[in-house]
Amino acid sequence: MRKARFTDEQMVAILREADREAPAVVAKRHKVSEQTIYNWRKKFGALGGDEVRRLKQLEVENGRLKKLVAERDLEIEVMKEIAAKKW
Repeated sequence: MRKARFTDEQMVAILREADREAPAVVAKRHKVSEQTIYNWRKKFGALGGDEVRRLKQLEVENGRLKKLVAERDLEIEVMKEIAAKKW
């Protein structure tokens, strides 16, 4: 998978620049397409730098918790199968 050229915080900083100036000028300065700026705006909206960091932490934690729940469900299914067998 391709690594992003900009971090989330950098993307937000570029978006704040695009709010003050024309997006086309900012896009050219940072060597990205104008459409990229609009996509970032759709993704990050009005988030600030700290909020983006917090969002990233929550996404990581959410992924970890989903993995735990999936493992727990698997364990429960195995225990049900064992309990259903007649010894």
